Amino acid sequence: MINWAVTFLIIAIIAGVLGLSGIAGTATSIAWILFVVGLILALIFMVTGRKPPL
Repeated sequence: MINWAVTFLIIAIIAGVLGLSGIAGTATSIAWILFVVGLILALIFMVTGRKPPL
């Protein structure tokens, strides 16, 4: 999840530099949502003692 968040963040930065504000805003929103979901899953796995699949 965090890898996808970083990917969308990079897309947002590139789109922002190129002046594509609609795409940049959408990519930033997607990156934020994926980051939060990844963080929540990491906390759940840490509390329950489960390890994510490799």
